[in-house]
Amino acid sequence: MKFDVLVLGGGIVGVSTAVHLRQRGLSVALVDRQAPGRETSYGNAGLIQREGVYPYAFPRDVATLLRYARNRSPDVRYHPSALPTIAPFLARYWFHSAPARHAAIARHYSTLIEHCVSEHRALVERAGAGGWLRQGGWLKVFHHRPAWEAAQREAERWQREYGVPFASLDAAQLQRDEPSLSPALVGALRYTASESVSDPGALVEAYAAYFQSLGGQVLVGDATTLAPQWTVKTGEGEIEGRHAVVAMGPWSDTVTRPLGYRFPLAVKRGYHMHYASQPGAKLNQPVLDAEHGFLITPMTRGVRLTTGVELALRDSPRTPVQLDAVEPMARALYPLAQRVDDTPWMGARPCTPDMMPVIGPAPRHRDLWFAFGHAHHGLTLGPITGRLIAEMITGAPPCVDPRPFSATRF
Repeated sequence: MKFDVLVLGGGIVGVSTAVHLRQRGLSVALVDRQAPGRETSYGNAGLIQREGVYPYAFPRDVATLLRYARNRSPDVRYHPSALPTIAPFLARYWFHSAPARHAAIARHYSTLIEHCVSEHRALVERAGAGGWLRQGGWLKVFHHRPAWEAAQREAERWQREYGVPFASLDAAQLQRDEPSLSPALVGALRYTASESVSDPGALVEAYAAYFQSLGGQVLVGDATTLAPQWTVKTGEGEIEGRHAVVAMGPWSDTVTRPLGYRFPLAVKRGYHMHYASQPGAKLNQPVLDAEHGFLITPMTRGVRLTTGVELALRDSPRTPVQLDAVEPMARALYPLAQRVDDTPWMGARPCTPDMMPVIGPAPRHRDLWFAFGHAHHGLTLGPITGRLIAEMITGAPPCVDPRPFSATRF
């Protein structure tokens, strides 16, 4: 039970990393406590965000901060009991979100984002998973003209700085494209270079099946048993690897902390619920209500309603109050019918205060690698992260400069 690489974590980042390593001829074991694609990668909006060159920043204007402080906003909620623990993270997040710092971060972040669609397409083709991929972009819709016009100016800046295309739709164009949406909307933006997925969990499963078809092994095990140099306990017994990759999303610190690393990692939790559509209604693409902070998207199980951000401790009890708050708004936007799921799903997005993932070698341990902290863009950046890690492990020239994402920056 010896391998060249042990990849810890069966989400989109871990599976993509395992695939890229196996494609390069290394023997690889993918280890998780359950089947691939069952945790955070299972329940998201399914967007591959080519437009996401600017990661989500902490608000800095007083009006928005006061609105969030009341803890009744539909897009952001927080657990008051969690604030003493996460306050240092939030302070650093606020610091890095200053306009000049955010712009500098975007210059690095965009080097990953520009590969997100092409790297997914390459894996989709090899895995035979084209049925899950949906082209044509996604929509950001608006109820008020000033908000729409401000978003257009922002999209124009993204297009000017990073070549991100978009289309602006007035109310009539929007009704032609999505006739089931509320006619009260004033307009929308479509990010035409982005793509989406109709079942993110199934896509990760397809990538994992492709990994196994290449000879890779998927094992159920306890990643927290990782010990130098490098062993992990699994249901098949203890396995050994020359290299180990920590790609465990919000649980990565359960492995890195015992090894002496103290990353400023926090989580943004989110919820989703699936719904049937009213007779005659159809949703053709993902739609973000930009002013209320929720997204609806057609999935194989129904129309998925996803919430914004819940700031809480990773393992604290679920509190899906945001879902209850935005459901009436979603019903006003689109004719949802009954709920399909018995209970809301909840996931945790792993976040760093500078909004960039940790990708690269561990500073104090030979042959240990990190690939986590992708926040809202785990699905988006999984394949390019996997490729970058595989290139670094095998000594190939990296397609992206990995230095901005180094663990040493903390």
